[in-house]
Amino acid sequence: MITMIAAAAENNALGKDNDLVWHLPDDFRRFKRLTSDHYIIMGRKTFETFPKLLPDRTHVVITRQEDYQPKGVIVVQSLVEALKVSKLDPQVFIIGGGEIYRQGMEYADRIELTRVHGKFDADTFFPAIREDEWKLIKEEHHPADDKHKYAFTYKTYDRRKD
Repeated sequence: MITMIAAAAENNALGKDNDLVWHLPDDFRRFKRLTSDHYIIMGRKTFETFPKLLPDRTHVVITRQEDYQPKGVIVVQSLVEALKVSKLDPQVFIIGGGEIYRQGMEYADRIELTRVHGKFDADTFFPAIREDEWKLIKEEHHPADDKHKYAFTYKTYDRRKD
């Protein structure tokens, strides 16, 4: 299964200047729980926002830079190549950024979306989820609280088969 996992605002904003525009500790924990022990596919810019490798995950980084080879990472030139090197994992995650999500829409079986309730100024966006292609199968709302400035809803979509 290929799953895209993201946190996006109501205007599909993902981030600005290679950073998130909100801080949701519960979403970080959920991301870690879902992606641990799996391959995570991302673009180079997304990878470079990490202070270090995420533990217990195999990092696959897509870049057009031919001499790019950070330690501990599988480097590929395309999403198709990333999916090929990840095929031994029955549950692969595409984790961003915006262009990789856009390309991933045609390959993904599931979307795990954290919908952040608000609209944000951003330079990177998640692609629109088309209701004719995707079916919402689960959602779980979380109100804002002392650790979460914004309310958010976990939404799980499966690709329609009908």
